[in-house]
Amino acid sequence: MQTALPVQRKATRPRADALRNRERIVTAAREMFVEHGPDVPLDEIARRAGVGNATVYRNFPDRDALVREVVCSVMDRTTAAAEAALAETGDAFEALERFVHATADERISALCPMVQSTFDQHHPDLEASRLRCEQLVVALMDRAKAAGQLRTDVGVGDVMIAIAQLSRPPAGTPCFRVDDFVHRHLQLFLDGLRAPARSALPGTALTMEDLRKA
Repeated sequence: MQTALPVQRKATRPRADALRNRERIVTAAREMFVEHGPDVPLDEIARRAGVGNATVYRNFPDRDALVREVVCSVMDRTTAAAEAALAETGDAFEALERFVHATADERISALCPMVQSTFDQHHPDLEASRLRCEQLVVALMDRAKAAGQLRTDVGVGDVMIAIAQLSRPPAGTPCFRVDDFVHRHLQLFLDGLRAPARSALPGTALTMEDLRKA
């Protein structure tokens, strides 16, 4: 007598509309966290995303889960931008410029207050995304330095903190209203990174570890 083998069931995949709703929630949350901070009411996020409150809670059981998803999604897209820039074979500094502008569009400025005050900074999902991104940005900057195009007295922390500071709109100001100014001011900053340096910088080059300890 043969023992019947268990029937293999295919894993249920989320429906396309469910995935779209989740993406809309994360996008709306990212924008509102940038504009108003991480304590913005979840029903306001649902309203901007065009979904009901129940849809938000079905995807994210609590605020920490939503914040973590926003942070990791921003980190993942920032990593993708760094990978694309590193894969370019042309001008090394121009590749760095494209990465900086792409990162500003991801609203990375929202990460700082959320990571510091809202949830576990050492969550494995966040740690993995952060480490991969930092390694790629260091490689991108090292290539520009090796080409003699990037001043040698700056570190990855200098670049990332400038992106965060320059891409964050004033409190209560919608993201889209400051986009033109963000890229204008970022380009001014990037021009200051070009070698040869025109002045000596105070202090030492910042690492991401320096920023975490600050």
